[in-house]
This record gives sequence, structure tokens and C-alpha cells, in this order.
Amino acid sequence: MSDHALRLLREQRHLAELAAFPFNFDLARADHGEAVRLAAGGPLEAVAGDDTGGTYFVCEDGSVLYADSEGSAGIIGNSVDEALEVLVGLPGWHDYLGLAPADGEEKIRAAVAETEEEIREYRGIDDERTELRAGLGLPERSPVELIGLLHAALLRTEPDFLLLNAEEGGAHHLLDRHPRLPLWETVLARGRTDLTLLREGSAWDEVAGDRARRALALRAAQFDRREGDLPLLRHLLRHEAEASMTDELRLAAVLVGLHGCAEDLPLLYEVRETDFDTWCGLGGMPEPGADPAELRSWARDLDDSLFGTDPTDEPLFTWTGLAHEQGLVELARAALIRRLDDIDFRAYCDARDGKAMERRDASQLGSLVHEFEQLGDTFQALRAQRLYVPLQTRAWDRVSALLRLARLEREEGRFGAAIRTLASLRDTLAEPDGGAGAGGGSESGSGSGSDKSLGHWQRTNLGAYIVEEHYAVARTAATDTALADEVRAVTVAAGELLASLSGTARVNVERHLAGTTDTHTDIHTNSRTDIHTDTGANPDAGVSAEPTPPQPSAG
Repeated sequence: MSDHALRLLREQRHLAELAAFPFNFDLARADHGEAVRLAAGGPLEAVAGDDTGGTYFVCEDGSVLYADSEGSAGIIGNSVDEALEVLVGLPGWHDYLGLAPADGEEKIRAAVAETEEEIREYRGIDDERTELRAGLGLPERSPVELIGLLHAALLRTEPDFLLLNAEEGGAHHLLDRHPRLPLWETVLARGRTDLTLLREGSAWDEVAGDRARRALALRAAQFDRREGDLPLLRHLLRHEAEASMTDELRLAAVLVGLHGCAEDLPLLYEVRETDFDTWCGLGGMPEPGADPAELRSWARDLDDSLFGTDPTDEPLFTWTGLAHEQGLVELARAALIRRLDDIDFRAYCDARDGKAMERRDASQLGSLVHEFEQLGDTFQALRAQRLYVPLQTRAWDRVSALLRLARLEREEGRFGAAIRTLASLRDTLAEPDGGAGAGGGSESGSGSGSDKSLGHWQRTNLGAYIVEEHYAVARTAATDTALADEVRAVTVAAGELLASLSGTARVNVERHLAGTTDTHTDIHTNSRTDIHTDTGANPDAGVSAEPTPPQPSAG
């Protein structure tokens, strides 16, 4: 990291003026105009701008990130010194974003010469370049070298320097269109290395004993199948069973089963009997003593429906989950944000054209919320949940989605929004048919069209979670004096909801609140009782509920 040139520009006005014109690195234009941040976190310092509205930011490691005024951004140097080498040596650098060293010296020099001739028609650059290089102590590099520096810097942009709109959370586009490795190839690289080790007969226990390495090795074996892999697949299968039911356990069982060896049936049966989850997840497996052809048929059916040999057919969430598991958090985050941005843009276009948002996005949005929460990125989870809520047509699902939305808003410190969301939730409880989308809602089976999915919510865990979240929002929002009236209203509503719960549910919620909250308004006396302050609504708490129909998770 070097900021030697930047210090000189700040100290010597003449050099700063040369950098500003003709090389468009102007210290006086360091205001980007909109709030931005890195998806990975970390500081950004705006140090200069140009006459098109673009801004140069210095990142924590010294890298220079350029963001234009059209929503694109990219790393252009590993340091301010390197970035200035590019800007001074290639004053038309915006026109070279598509060039790479592989294009060859002739093409690069021709492109640079053409652009610089055009620039010279309006302003001088040659004497100015010589003077600024000398003043800043920058080396003289050929256009080919400078294109190499720029190209290498651009390829570093994502995932570690993905720039977001700070308020809305959407990502900037990349400055360039250079090809990158697909996500799956980056994620699978470690697995391929370990699979090679396993095939060589080494590191069996090291790979099999590490959950992340084992999963990646199995995925590598999925896409590179060999007859001689059966012993190592058996070894990985035995160890994966220790993690209970996972996608990779099912994959390991399939890969073993595809070999069609009768002697593997006892092992597969033993794995299936590990626990209730594996018993369910590996259902339909032939029993010991079955014909090997039956085993092979079972494995082929699962392989065709769930796995296959093409990594591009795997869902995005397979690769982001594996990336997260091996510590490639920013790689996973960037891919998830890009997918959310795509859905968000489609939703915007649908709204602009007066169309309803496509319900096919609901499943992806639910997965995005979960994956972002796994990464600890509540901000992006909240973005996804806001898009998810309107897609719920059944009253139970709308209430569950609103409850999760309120929790995310609370955790992000958006207390006013959480209070409004809880109000919408109560409206849905009062009028289950009021928010149903087109074609949704009928749960009665009587043809009346009435949504009866919330008929017994007071006797379920969902009802308990609703009450607990009301108290959690009231407690945390109490720190904002501007929301005093709203907090009182939420507290009253919480008491009324608590009173409406069935006896068992209410007793358990009161016991939970007494042990985990700081202020609890009694519905009968309106008196406030002091209790702890460090815990909010907990969907995993041991809240009893009377027998009810099957129910989804409540946020």
C-alpha cells in the first residue's frame, strides 16, 4: 500500500491542478453524491472525483475503487500510486476497460494511440504527463504494462470490493465485462484437490473428518465419476452420516448405490438407520438382500432428479452454502446479492408495467432470507423479506412473513417500520381475507373462498411468537422517545394478544417473558413489571401449543 503520490497532491497545488486537468483526478470533486458502502464492510475514503460525476475511493487495504455516476464500480489500482500510474499513463482509460493483456501488444498500442490522438485535439497531455510523473515519482510504463495493471485490478473487484447503495442495498455493476470463473468452479477447487488426494490414497481421515472438505470432495466426485472411487465413497459416506441428514449424505448414498454392489446394501441400510431424519431422507432405499439392479435403479432415479453431472444445473444456494462453509463468505454474499438484485429489478419492472410480481420468485426469496441470515447480513435479509411478503396469498403465510419482517426490522434498528409491520400483522389476524392476493386464500374446502388458515392461531406457537415479538419491539423501540405513542400502542396490543392466547400457550409465554424481557405490561392492571432486557422474541423457545393442524415456521 502506498499513498505517496496522494500526499504530494495534497501538499503541492500545482501537481494537484495537473492531476485534475488533463488527467481528471480532481481532489476538489471528492463528493460522490450518494451514500455507498462495501458489501464486505470496511472503510471507504473518497479522495477525488472526475468531471463525469465519478469518484475515486481508497479502501482499507489501499486499493482504489472507482465508482461512476451510472451505477458501475471497479478496482483500478492496488494503491493510489498505481491508480495514478494508470490514469496518467492512460488518460483515455475508460475506453480500455475491455482490453486485456491477451489482446496482444499491437491491438493495445493501436487502441491507446487512437484515443490519445482524439484527446490531443482538445488538450495537451504529453508534456503534462512527463511533468506529473516526475513530480509524483511515478515510473514510465508502456501502454501494454498499464493495461496489464488495470486488467488485474479490475478482476479483483468482486467479491471483496462489491459496492452497494448504502440506503437501498443494491450492488453496483462491474466497470468491465471481462469473464470471471463461475461461482461453482471457485467453490469446487478445494474439493477437486482433495478428491485427487483421496484417489492417491492419502489424507483420507483428514478430508473425511472435516465437514467442509468432505462435502466438497463429494461434490467433486459428483461431477467427476470414476469406477475406482467406490472405496473412498464408502469412507466419505460413513463419516457424512455423523452429520445426520444432509444433501451430501444423500449424494454419497447415490454415488455408492450407482455402483450397484450388493455388499453395500448393509452399509447403506446402517446409514439410513442413523436417526429419524436419515430414515426419512433416504426413504425408498432397497433393503439388505435386494437385487443389485434394484439398488442401481434407486440411485439412478435420485441422481436424475436431484444431482446429475453438470455443475451448472445445481441451484445457486448449493454453491453459496458450500462457499460459506469453507470460509468464502464474501464470495457467497456477492452471489446472493446479485441474485436478489435480479429479482428486485424484475419486481420493479412488473410494478412499472402494472403487473403482479411473479410467484416463482417466492421460493428463491425465502432461501435468500435464510442464506443472508446465515451470513449475519440482516440488512440484505430484510431486503429479500420485503419482496417476499407480498407474494404470500394464504393468511397464515402472510402473518408468518410479516412476523419475520418485523423481527428483521427490529434487529436493524428500524423500529418505526417494525411497529407498522406489526400493525399490518394484526390487521391480517382480524381480517384474514383482507390481504389475499389473486387466486389465493381458500383453506375451508367448502367452496366459500374464506381463508380459515388462521382459525386456531391463538393455540399455536405462531401466536406465542407474535406476542413475544410485540413485546420485543416495544422494549427496543422504547429507546426512541419520538416513538413513545407508538410504543404504548404496541404494548397495549401485545397485552390484548397475550390475553387472547389459549391457557397453555399464554402461561408458557408469560413464563418466557418473565425470564427474558425487561418490561411487561399486564393486560389486566396495565402495571409494568421489571424483568431482564437482553432477549427478544425467540421462535425456538419451548412454547407449548395445543394440537393444531401442521404449521409453518414463524420467522
